[in-house]
Parts: sequence; C-alpha cells; structure tokens
Amino acid sequence: MRVLILGGGFGGAYAARTLERLLAERDDVQVSLVNRDNYLVFQPLLAEVVSGDLGVHDTVTPLRRLVPRTQLFVRQVTSVDLEARTVTLAPSFRPREVVLEWDRLILGLGSVPALSARPGFAEHALAFRTLADAVRLRNHLIRVLEQAAIEDDPRARATLLTVVVAGGGFSGTELAAAINDFMREALSAFRSRISRQELRVVLVHASEHVLDREVSPRLAKYATRALARTGVELQLGVRADEATPECVVLTDGRTIGTRTFITTVPSAPSPVVTSLELPLEQGRLKVDSTLQVEGRDDVWAIGDSAAVPSPDGKGLCPTTAQYAVREADVAAENVLASIDGTPRRTFAFTGLGKLGALGRRRAVAELPGGVRLAGLPAWLAWRAVYWSKLPGLDRKLKVGASWLMDLVVPTEITQLELGGSAGVDRIHHQAGDTVFRQGDLGDRLYMIVSGEVEVLSESGAAVERLAVLGPGEYFGEMALLGRGIRGATVRCLSPTQLLALPATDFGALIAGLPGLRHEFEDMAAVRARRHDAATERPQGGPD
Repeated sequence: MRVLILGGGFGGAYAARTLERLLAERDDVQVSLVNRDNYLVFQPLLAEVVSGDLGVHDTVTPLRRLVPRTQLFVRQVTSVDLEARTVTLAPSFRPREVVLEWDRLILGLGSVPALSARPGFAEHALAFRTLADAVRLRNHLIRVLEQAAIEDDPRARATLLTVVVAGGGFSGTELAAAINDFMREALSAFRSRISRQELRVVLVHASEHVLDREVSPRLAKYATRALARTGVELQLGVRADEATPECVVLTDGRTIGTRTFITTVPSAPSPVVTSLELPLEQGRLKVDSTLQVEGRDDVWAIGDSAAVPSPDGKGLCPTTAQYAVREADVAAENVLASIDGTPRRTFAFTGLGKLGALGRRRAVAELPGGVRLAGLPAWLAWRAVYWSKLPGLDRKLKVGASWLMDLVVPTEITQLELGGSAGVDRIHHQAGDTVFRQGDLGDRLYMIVSGEVEVLSESGAAVERLAVLGPGEYFGEMALLGRGIRGATVRCLSPTQLLALPATDFGALIAGLPGLRHEFEDMAAVRARRHDAATERPQGGPD
C-alpha cells in the first residue's frame, strides 16, 4: 500500500513521523512525502531570524533526518488526480514531470499569502511565511538602514525609516516587536547618522487591541500597552487597503509613507487543494472528526488545508502548529486503520495554551489549568515551551547557544546579498503617482499592463505633456540606450499596473536580439525629437 503525504510542514512531517513509528515492524506500507523544501521550518521562532537572535539554520530541521525511512520528493506539486489516484510534480533539472501513484493520500499543503485581494499587495507587500521570506526581510531592513544613513532628502529618509506591518495576530505582533527591537539596537552602529526618533515601526490592526482573537481581553490589552511602550506605533481599528512603491493606504484614507510593507494577512489554502472538486468550508477542505475528507474514503486533510471541527462543537480548530501536530498523529493512525480495517480514532485535542512574544523580554501566555502570564514570566515560558518543542537534540543545542550568545554579543547587521538578476518586477501605482522624474537616473524599462500614464517635459515652471501611454506600450528606454538620465517625467493618470525590467537585464536582452535593439532605438529617436521640439517651443504652449 502506498501512502502519499503532500506538504512537509508540521502536519505533513509529523504525519510521516507517526507512520514511521507505527510501521517499525511492518514492510507492507510504503510512505512518501512531497515538499518544496528539504527541511521543516519551526515557524514560531521565525521572527527571531529577522531580528538576528537566531541564525538562518537554527529554526530548520532536515526532513531526511526527521523522517529517515520516508521516501522524500523535493518538488512542487502541480496537480492531483483523485480518480486516477495520481499526483503530478513539477520538473526540476530535467524538463520532465514526475507522476506518483497512491492508495491513501494525506493533504497538508498549508496556506499561501492571499495578496491579490488588495491593490498593490502582490507587487509591494513582503510576505512572512518561509525561511526565505525571513532572510529576505532581514537583508531588506539592513539595506534600509544603510541607505537612510546617507540619504539627505528628509521625505525620502522618513519613508526609508518607516516599517509597516499589517495584521495584529500572533505573526504580525511578534514580527513587529522583533523588527522594532532589531532596528533600535542596530542604530548604535550608525552613531549619529540616524536618531531613534526617526525610526517608525507601525502595526496596523482592524480591532481595538492586538491579539484580540488569540488571547483573553486582559492579556490583549496588556499586549497593546506593552507594544506601545517599546516604541511600536499602533494604528488600530483600520486595515491596510492599498500599497504602492512608496506608501500604504489605510481604509480610512490616510497614507503612510514607507519602503517596507509586510503583511501577515490574509492567507488562503494552497491552490492545489482548492482546485480539487471536494467540499470546502471557509475555503478549506471539509473533514469529519477522523480528519477524512468528506466524500472520499482514501483522502485525509490536516493543518491549514483542513476545516477541522472543534471537539467542543464551537466552530473550527485553529490553524496553529500545536493543532497540526496532533492532527497529523490522528490522520496517520486512521490511514493505517483504513488499511487494516480497524476502528478509527476521533480528533479530540482542545489546545495546550497560547504564547506570544512582545519584544524587550515581554510576552503573554495562556497555559493549561487557566494560568495566565504577562511580562517577563510569560517570556520565559514562551522560550521554554518552544525550546522543548524543537525537533532533535542538535536543534535544541543550537537554539540554546544562540539565545545565550544574544545576551552578550551585539546585534549583527551583516547584509547577505545573494546576487543574481532582479528579474521583472510588478509595480502598482495610484492615480497621481510619479513613476520617475526628469533628471532621475535611468535604471529600468517600464511596460504598461493596465492604466494610463502621461509623459511630461519640465522646463523651469513650464510643464508640457508629450504623450499619453496605455496598456501594451512601454517607456523609459531612452535613458537605458545611452542618455543615462531621464529626459521627462512620467505620472499616472489612473491606477496603473507596470512591469519593470532592470537595466542590466534590458542590456542583456537587446545585446542578444539586434532587431529588438533597433526597434527600441527607433522609438527612442522619435520620442527624442518630440521632446526636443517641446523644449524649443515658445512658452505660449503647443502648436
């Protein structure tokens, strides 16, 4: 019998671990696990990678070490065929798909950021879900500090030194606290170039208190006050509604200038899961109390993929790590029960408590037995509980050593740039936004996906419109073809979606395609003549 597990998060990895334990004396069942990465990320400590309290490898455990007897496929899942009982995996080095067959299937593919719901989120919001996201965010924050230290323009400097985090749940609150601690401690390395008063870490949350859905009202109020005391600026009762390259627009119409916008909400189940023709509840697969997917006797779902009914009958179970691990145990046992024809186990876990860090060695904690802690005792409980849950003695030793070193070693501000091409960026602008200004250095070619822009020539106080461009047209090539600086200003006439190709990639493209280079040069020549004519025209206006 072939048992296939999709997803190597807490749910999938621990399901494989349980199956290995239950199958120790058997060889009639083959267990396979598919995951995009070859490691399990300990998500509750991911914010500490951003702050530098933990190293990049401290929060990850190799799957081959965690589940050594499970066949591991490090690939992306592209599709699931329920009728044929097959799963198709994306190509890797060879341009060939891999098709796996299964007799029992456990779906634990987790969730993905749902960034397309709001204008500009997909283009400009930084996600915070994976180890790569944490490393990317840390590098970005260090780069922001480095550039702010040498920026003379007050408005640009303020935008650089403002960080906006959307979502006041556990992820957003812990991340905002970690960023606030890290950046304020890092300022000591910049001496007098950046003052503490210039730094803004803004947490945007729709309710009156952070963690209002996660912990008791008393602890939620404490968490809100504690964050404010550490310097986190709270924007409560509003949501982030739109993002551009230089600002976040709130639902009440206010804007916050920033180059760093991080969103921890909303999220959605994996597209592979939602593409299946199976019953859904609140966007997740509907399962019964044994975690079997409704309408199937060979498919189970766990973690963020599953709408698991709460044992107390009050809605659905939270999509947290402690629930995913227990769901994994139950699903694994019930998969074997379905093979052996034995009674199945009902999911009855109701939680062991809740923990949330608030920075500056503060936290909130709700522990079994109704124990509620706040401040330093809660922070010590937070670290002790998560340290004990780390898989493997090696991981415990590494994390323990990092925490001890953090008490005596200054904050590390080394930026790890990995190099390589930046690729094509997607950019969202509001009406009235300036894409670039006349005199700016030419660094990218822009292609219009939707919306309209106007090209303006500025000469002293006189401003003349040279052209209006729409979907399918491009601009910015003149500076890249030799002029170096922008000869005109481009401003959006409506909400606009752009694709931006960096100058280095543009150069490589036209070097390999001479015909394309000639086309760009011809268009640049036409636009140059139009620009020169505008600048020579008498001030009375266009002919």
